[in-house]
Amino acid sequence: MSLAFLSVPNWFLTPDFFISAFSFLVLLIFLVLCIRNYKIDKNKAMLYLGIGFAFIALAQLAILTRKFGLYYNTFFTTYVGTSIIRYDIITPSDLLYRIGIFFYKALTLLGLYIIYRLPKKKSIKDAFMIVYFIMLSVLSSDVVNYLFRITAMALFALLSYNYYRIYKKNKFSNTLILSIAFAILSLSQLLFMMSQISIINIVADCLQLASYIMLLILIIRILKHGTKKEPDGYNLRHAKYHPRKRRKH
Repeated sequence: MSLAFLSVPNWFLTPDFFISAFSFLVLLIFLVLCIRNYKIDKNKAMLYLGIGFAFIALAQLAILTRKFGLYYNTFFTTYVGTSIIRYDIITPSDLLYRIGIFFYKALTLLGLYIIYRLPKKKSIKDAFMIVYFIMLSVLSSDVVNYLFRITAMALFALLSYNYYRIYKKNKFSNTLILSIAFAILSLSQLLFMMSQISIINIVADCLQLASYIMLLILIIRILKHGTKKEPDGYNLRHAKYHPRKRRKH
């Protein structure tokens, strides 16, 4: 028997679940946009961007399954103060719970890496190395949970930095929105490492919600302006690695 301990206040269980559900829906919409744009211009970079978001969306789906089982299956769950303590007996449902955690971590890191590597030259050797380090981070995190969070935080920070560098060249607001959203997600990973303190865990969840609200705003801007002949940076292709400068009118 194993013990799962989460510093999540009772009143925050449902909001926490819906934050993950909202994140999944935003990522799913982003995936649809990427596929739609790929069908229009056959840009492989857009296809890989969609694949990256697809992996992260599947990761969110895995964590949704995990949270539903932990928060709403009270047979092996008890409350101590403002925290949840669940006693896990090795059962088929426990196995699904652990598989959900594994796929959440693996798919998150894999999706982030695919997005990060978009503008860079790929190689088989490089692919083998990153798969090795992703699996190391995932498998080791049962003992050293910080390793997964540190890896995710670093990838989010690198993505934010890359998009900010591109924003300095093209001055497209979509690029800036992505840079800020990834920076907030990086900060949330840092706070999740201190999630034993319930208030910090809540702040981390709220930061994650803020970042996905920014992505939703980006999606709305793309849907509203992306069909214009001169989108001035609103098109989805200007939300990825596109260094072209803003057109002067």
